[in-house]
Amino acid sequence: MNADDFPTPDADVATVAPETLKDRIDAGEDVTLLDARMGSDYEEWRIDGENVTSVNVPYFEFLEDDIDADALDRIPDDREVTVLCAKGGASEFVAGTLAERGYDVNHLEDGMNGWARIYEAVEVERYDGAGTLLQYQRPSSGCLGYLLYDDGEAAVVDPLRAFTDRYLSDTDDLGVDLKYALDTHVHADHISGVRDLDTEGVEGVVPEAAVDRGVTYADELTTAADGDTFEVGDATIEAVHTPGHTTGMTSYLLDDGLLATGDGLFVESVARPDLEEGDDGAPDAARMLYESLQERVLALPDDTLVGGAHFSDAAEPADDGTYTAPIGQLVDEMDALTMDEDGFVELILSDMPPRPANYEEIIATNLGQNAVDDEAAFTLELGPNNCAASQESLAGD
Repeated sequence: MNADDFPTPDADVATVAPETLKDRIDAGEDVTLLDARMGSDYEEWRIDGENVTSVNVPYFEFLEDDIDADALDRIPDDREVTVLCAKGGASEFVAGTLAERGYDVNHLEDGMNGWARIYEAVEVERYDGAGTLLQYQRPSSGCLGYLLYDDGEAAVVDPLRAFTDRYLSDTDDLGVDLKYALDTHVHADHISGVRDLDTEGVEGVVPEAAVDRGVTYADELTTAADGDTFEVGDATIEAVHTPGHTTGMTSYLLDDGLLATGDGLFVESVARPDLEEGDDGAPDAARMLYESLQERVLALPDDTLVGGAHFSDAAEPADDGTYTAPIGQLVDEMDALTMDEDGFVELILSDMPPRPANYEEIIATNLGQNAVDDEAAFTLELGPNNCAASQESLAGD
């Protein structure tokens, strides 16, 4: 059903902005959510948190004049409840229906689509290279990006197409020129913003090692080979080829202070190796990943920060609120980083999570083989990221 198809309840209900809900969750408030989407959508992707109580009752259970008592029994009536859906139409109807029955309710503006538009910038306070480093965080999907700026210039690593205007606005507000937009690899879970930023006068950069996957626009952008450097004010960004998640996976060492590892290494897990060559190619890719981690990443000083392109619900932010950690800490905490190669490969392949939603179409779009408009691109990437191996099997015990 479209939002206009729902009957209008007599009761008026307040609307809650996604940012307001996020602030309440971050502040540790107890939040109760009624998710009115279909059960399959709820199971795949929802708003969670230690202080979040989430209940799933699909909207269609409220369409009958006589609502099933079991549905109402599942909804707390002793506290405020925020109703949400995909886009905001069904949740407004459900919230109004509940308000007519005496429930204390409001509904989430624009639903999960609105939640997916939250994009926060947090300074990486432990970064000790030249300039200032920000980490962009998208809580709906766990996507992370990085903005390094110094002496009037800036570079963004792993930008999202949905936030192209945001990068330009942020750098304008900072009084710096956005000089580079760099991708670590051909992403499988979101649409890259590198080409869109390039059309805005930013120099787009893609890994040279990724071109052979079928990148159709490589000759229009700059390619980064292993060891290539890019100057941003007094800061230097060095390309470090770290294949495994993909053959083109390239990390960027930001002025020796932080290694932006893309999907190679995260603060709670390592990459999954099956999104490029499938299950048949996963064992070889896992061995390639092991070599990259051991010889290229863990060979850096222990105090070098690692910042991946994603974080999961299992990840704990550092004291500065960013999802970054020193290499030495990750070695101490993540068993996968101290295993021999055979053990590593066996572990990585033993518990692979579901592949990202729409990943084949997203890859084709990022290769330039598939053209989609902004709305379709945003819809394609809705949902959780699944670019890491299973956190449960890799970290700690």
